[in-house]
Amino acid sequence: MSFYYSVAIPVFNEIDNLEELISRVATVMSALKKDWELILVDDGSDDGSWEKITSLKPANPFLRGLALDKHHGQTAAMDAGIKAARGEIVITRDADPKNDPADIPLLLKELKTSDAAVGWRKDRNDPFVRRVSSIIANWVRNKLSSEQIHDTGCSLKAFKADILKRIKLFEGMHRFLPTLIKMEGSTVVEVKVGHFPRTRGKSKYNIWNRIFRSFLDLLAIRWMKWRGLKYKVNHEV
Repeated sequence: MSFYYSVAIPVFNEIDNLEELISRVATVMSALKKDWELILVDDGSDDGSWEKITSLKPANPFLRGLALDKHHGQTAAMDAGIKAARGEIVITRDADPKNDPADIPLLLKELKTSDAAVGWRKDRNDPFVRRVSSIIANWVRNKLSSEQIHDTGCSLKAFKADILKRIKLFEGMHRFLPTLIKMEGSTVVEVKVGHFPRTRGKSKYNIWNRIFRSFLDLLAIRWMKWRGLKYKVNHEV
């Protein structure tokens, strides 16, 4: 069976957010009046998230659940969801309630003229340290990768599936999807989206994995842009 939209969401220890997440996503996607699916990829949760997903499936026929063999990290879980997606358009986001599913139509509107639309949390509802670390991280990433993306960490994104599935992801590279899409010659547009404080569950990010670990990934992106093939064929007979 094929769908027009696939919503792919990594899940790691988000049991308290799953029921509300499914309900809010369903409200928005059902209003679009096209076939859609929701893929929740459990990334080795140990809080009962997978059992919760399986218990919610009978009441939500649009729901698909995938369970990874162990905890691999957000990029792996996102990649599994993308590969499993059967829609022409793939939408990604986190399982926490900090992004509003009501912003999804704003992204989809931009896909009429672009290959990808990525969220920009212009007014963030995060603690001071996290806001500052994010500003620094985005500035460094843009400088070293010659980019202008305001918010690489926003997981709320929408892609044309045929473009997205060309991208081979490595650990940590989900942060650089806009750049990787552009490197394929495709177009990316930013969309201002809402952002809300986390009320349940725990954040999976800290200063170490937000700045220092992603710096190594940034060096890989810089190398790929520097060493990427840029030739064109002038003539053919």
